[in-house]
Amino acid sequence: MVNYYTPEEQYWMTGGNTGELPVRITPSKINILGENEIFVFGSNIKGLHMGGAARAAYNRFGAEWGNGEGLQGKSYALPTMEGIDSTKEAVGHFTQCAKEHQELKFYVTPVGCGIAGYTSKEIGPLFRDAAKLSNVFLPISFWKVLLGITEKV
Repeated sequence: MVNYYTPEEQYWMTGGNTGELPVRITPSKINILGENEIFVFGSNIKGLHMGGAARAAYNRFGAEWGNGEGLQGKSYALPTMEGIDSTKEAVGHFTQCAKEHQELKFYVTPVGCGIAGYTSKEIGPLFRDAAKLSNVFLPISFWKVLLGITEKV
């Protein structure tokens, strides 16, 4: 199995027509990770990785049952179920971790936009500082919010 990029994601990865779009795009479907690649997923603070990306992180990428935040195996748990203020704080912890581990590539999934019930417009801005780091890859939906893009590019 390989990772799946949508046509839009592939377009962004080339920089678009002008070469000015961000190229650090998280693929829609992550099935495999390279040696220094990390799967960043939304979790709950108790680390009960029951479904969605959390279940994938537990089954395939070394997420630890009972550990709701931080680097574990080839994954990073980012708690999103405890409210937006708590999520903002957790994104700050993640950003600091990414700064301290420039040798790793962090593929952020659309954390908080599934079971937690938030939208990209609510979560995307929380990643403004992380987006400046060359080792952080974000979903297109977050990039669009950060860049103020409302239509398909």
